[in-house]
Amino acid sequence: MAENETLECITEHERILQEIESTDTACVGPTLRSVYDDQPNAHKRFMEKLDARIRNHDREIEKMCNFHHQGFVDAITELLKVRADAEKLMGQVTDTNRRLQEAGREVTAQTEEVIRCRIQQRNMATTVEKLQLCIPVLEMYSKLKEQLESKRYYAALKTMEQLEKVYIPRVSQYRFCQIMAENLPRLREEIKDISMSDLKDFLESIRKHSDKVGETAMKQAQQHRTFNSAIAKQATMGHYTKPLYTLNGRTHAHTHNGLVVDNIGEEEEEGDEEVLTAQDLVDFSPVYRCLHIYTVLGDRETFENYYRKQRKKQARLVLQPQANMHETVEGYRRYFNQIVGFFVVEDHILHATQGLVTRAFTDELWNMALSKIIAVLRTHSSYCDDPDLVLELKNLIVVFADTLQGYGFPVNRLFDLLFEIRDQYNETLLKKWALVFREIFELDNYSPIPVDTEEEYKLVVSRFPFHDTEIEKQEFPKKLPMSQSVPQIYTQVKEFIYASLKFSESLHRSSTEIDDMLRKSTNLLLTRTLSGCLQNLIKKPHIGLTELVQIIINTTHLEQACKYLEEFITNITNVSPETVHTTRLYGLSTFKDARHAAEGEIYTKLNQKIDEFIQLADYEWCMAESDGRASGYLMDLINFLRSTFQVFTHLPNNNNDHASMSGKVAQTACMSACKHLSTSLMQMLLDTELKQITMGAIQQFNLDVIQCELFASSEPVPGFQGDTLQLAFIDLRQLLDLFMVWDWSTYLADYGQPTSKYLRVNPATALALLEKVYRGMKDTSKKNNIFSQFRKNDRDKQKLIETVVKQLRSLVNGMSLHS
Repeated sequence: MAENETLECITEHERILQEIESTDTACVGPTLRSVYDDQPNAHKRFMEKLDARIRNHDREIEKMCNFHHQGFVDAITELLKVRADAEKLMGQVTDTNRRLQEAGREVTAQTEEVIRCRIQQRNMATTVEKLQLCIPVLEMYSKLKEQLESKRYYAALKTMEQLEKVYIPRVSQYRFCQIMAENLPRLREEIKDISMSDLKDFLESIRKHSDKVGETAMKQAQQHRTFNSAIAKQATMGHYTKPLYTLNGRTHAHTHNGLVVDNIGEEEEEGDEEVLTAQDLVDFSPVYRCLHIYTVLGDRETFENYYRKQRKKQARLVLQPQANMHETVEGYRRYFNQIVGFFVVEDHILHATQGLVTRAFTDELWNMALSKIIAVLRTHSSYCDDPDLVLELKNLIVVFADTLQGYGFPVNRLFDLLFEIRDQYNETLLKKWALVFREIFELDNYSPIPVDTEEEYKLVVSRFPFHDTEIEKQEFPKKLPMSQSVPQIYTQVKEFIYASLKFSESLHRSSTEIDDMLRKSTNLLLTRTLSGCLQNLIKKPHIGLTELVQIIINTTHLEQACKYLEEFITNITNVSPETVHTTRLYGLSTFKDARHAAEGEIYTKLNQKIDEFIQLADYEWCMAESDGRASGYLMDLINFLRSTFQVFTHLPNNNNDHASMSGKVAQTACMSACKHLSTSLMQMLLDTELKQITMGAIQQFNLDVIQCELFASSEPVPGFQGDTLQLAFIDLRQLLDLFMVWDWSTYLADYGQPTSKYLRVNPATALALLEKVYRGMKDTSKKNNIFSQFRKNDRDKQKLIETVVKQLRSLVNGMSLHS
């Protein structure tokens, strides 16, 4: 067993040694590790084996060295012999070389000189040849510099193009050409920047000059409108007349190299003033130059986008109005001038360049501008309350629209806006004329117009269409029935029509439309403004009864004058009133309403005056006997009514219309006054705060009613039939008679019969008064109880009253149940 293990160990060590000899040194580690991983003390046996193997190799090396040693010695011996020969040969070669160098030194010097000369000749020829190629490049570059210094940028770009495509490629190998080629893009950018800077200056310039361009264009458009009739006449005669406003000079224009060359007509007007063009006011060369430069550089689209973007921004700035623009017409004029100038410039650019701006772009700008303009004008014009300023604004809008229409921009929406402004203009006129009417009414004396001479009469008649045969026959001095406000109002209405007509001018509307507008605005003046002023006048507290009657007369004459106003409008517009859809004036209803209001105010004021007198009444309701005469307040009231109705009857009634009008008003006023007086007296008797009444007080009250009846029967106003006016007091009279006669048996027996003597006495009224009389009687009995003879009479009367009261209450209850 031990022998077998020893044999295996020896075999394994052999294998390890073979691996060590045949394996790379870096991989020996794992092999050696296996020696130690085996049996204990195996490494000692391995070391022994290794030493034996080393000794074996040393013996082999020694054998080999011994075998080759003699040959090595022989070779060294031969090499020592050759060294001596080599040194001898080296000396001979060196000597030969020296002698050869000395012999060829002169030839070498001459040969080098020849070579140098030939090289110089070749270099000179090459240099001349290359200079001939470079000189044109340098000349072109010098030319480029000159062009840049003289700001001939378009020519400089052409020179650059030639340098890049023709000259520089021929000498591209030289450094200076490379530098030139590298500089050209930078120069192009500089040219772009410079041209863009010029464009910005141009945009700033046209922004500053837009108002001047627009002002010139609008002036020429206004001249065109002024002389339009003359131009039309010349056109019908077969003569061509050039437009007076050709800011862009586009009459018969033809295109040359993308620019429009204008052929201005050679016709000259009288007074021959030079027609200014946009070029006269604005230098367009920067935009042309910049456009060409960007086109050459292949960046035209960038330029177009930039130009359009900037112009859009400027358009928004131009369209932005000043906050106080509405205060003066100059504010509107500057606003319109800037807008016109902007679009005149754009129109010129449109026709003077190919594609920088397009018709679609200008139309887009115009539509945007038009919406903004309309909004601005609608807003700012609403602040204006001066009709003269609104009228000037309208004229500016018309010239503004005509100017831009001459350049092909649609302006229908502006004329539609003018109709809105026309309504506002009419509103401002109405406000202005309302003040005029108020002033006229305030200054009027509300008395007939006195005329002392024929001249004064003609002056009034010339201002107001008044014709009355009877008054014309009268001798001077005489009076006209209306007050001085009537001709003034009539004149002011005509002035309003003239003012309203001014706005309708130049609106390109037919005579029928203008006639319709005038009639509608006049109707507004009559039905709203004048009517409102009349209503306010009538309601004023200082206007008395006499003034109210005069107002009624005035409105009658104004109503009659409406037909003359219609004729006045017809003469202005030359539109027959019989034309279909012709608007009629509503003066008839306006003045009728004013008359009705004045009549109602007369009745109201008269009743108020009666109430004032009634408030002065101071009856002693517990008086034993009457004074035997009517109350003082009532006599004063009757005297006031008599004098008032005398004023009515003394109003001028020179013709039947005036007479019937004043008589009707007087009769209605008189009837109204009597009814109101009767009602007030009745209310005084039935006042709930009045608890008791004596028969003496009723007798005193009866005396006052008798005075009222006498007044009614005295015919204070002529025209009443029979006792019509006295019937206003019939309720009071029957009630008082019932109590004065104490005829209760007849009243109760005949109650409800049409022939009853006390038909107008209501049971409730009689009951209320009777209860007050009953309480008064009881109070009187208490005071007179010392007289026994009166006590029995009073008791009998009280019993009678109690019986009547019961019957009256049954009647009242029956009426309430029946109702």
